[in-house]
Amino acid sequence: MAEVAMQMEAPGAEAGVEEWQEGMESSGPLPLQTLEEHGVAASDIKKLLEAGIHTVEGLAHASKKSLKDIKGLSEMKVDKLKAAALKVVPLGFTTASMVQQMRQDTIMISTGASKLDELLGGGFESGSLTEIYGEFRTGKTQLCHTLAVTCQLPLAQGGAEGKAMYIDTEGTFRPQRLIAIAERFGMDPGAVLDNVAYAKAHNTEHQSELLLAAAGMMAEARFGVIIVDSVTNLYRTEYEGRGELSARQMHLGKFLRHLTRLADEFGVAVVVTNQVVANPDGNAMFAGANALKPIGGNIMAHASTTRIALRKGRGENRIAKIACSPVLPESEAQFSISENGVEDAKD
Repeated sequence: MAEVAMQMEAPGAEAGVEEWQEGMESSGPLPLQTLEEHGVAASDIKKLLEAGIHTVEGLAHASKKSLKDIKGLSEMKVDKLKAAALKVVPLGFTTASMVQQMRQDTIMISTGASKLDELLGGGFESGSLTEIYGEFRTGKTQLCHTLAVTCQLPLAQGGAEGKAMYIDTEGTFRPQRLIAIAERFGMDPGAVLDNVAYAKAHNTEHQSELLLAAAGMMAEARFGVIIVDSVTNLYRTEYEGRGELSARQMHLGKFLRHLTRLADEFGVAVVVTNQVVANPDGNAMFAGANALKPIGGNIMAHASTTRIALRKGRGENRIAKIACSPVLPESEAQFSISENGVEDAKD
């Protein structure tokens, strides 16, 4: 937050900075230290921070059961902490008009292709989880690389004016791709690379632990997107057979729930890629999908706000279809993949 404030200071007067800070306090997540004013001990705040809870919203949204699992927090202390958080962040009913007003602040991050942006209603939506699935070479990772750059663009150019967080489970992240995409948008490649926080996940437990670190980083700086490529890769190899299916789905569900909480808490766009398997029922998701279905079953389907199915087109062209969305119709759009990332489809 301090880093952003310093950047805002240069162009204008002190009053402008104060207004901006007030706006951040009213609309952005509140740091956990705010609760010291409400009688919460600094030692308890330290325990919460160590457990990966960095904001008042994060505490308010956490269940008492999960808080009791934190070492050093008794049931009585948990009740006190929850009561203090709920004084600052009310979780009761509101009106649809208030929800509509809050949604007007939703940021749409460009994909780099105009027709694909149009399909998504402007781009990837902040504050929600979008799943991209398809066969290999359909453009999932290329979309992720492009998004890691476009999220850093100004709002007026389809960006989120924030950093990118990239969790890689397949070893397909390539910084040189970001450099080419940055040059396409006239951005400083060095600055773009510095604004991408990258981590390679080595197992499912490590993948979950990275989200705890992510919360701490997002509490200190403005991030526009969290990317996980791919969300199910490690689960496929670590959990084998039907005997471990229940445990796999439970662990995956918790990971996705944590991602959703981060999207809601920090207002970032969460984009995950997913692999596909043959559908034994033979029910293709849409024409030409070769009877494939995304991994993760209902757990994955219910966690995603929007699901995008990708398939190959002619040459370098790819076809995206909205498979599931609360507001977008089930339509298609074409885009192309080049050395400059995701672009408009080629004739």
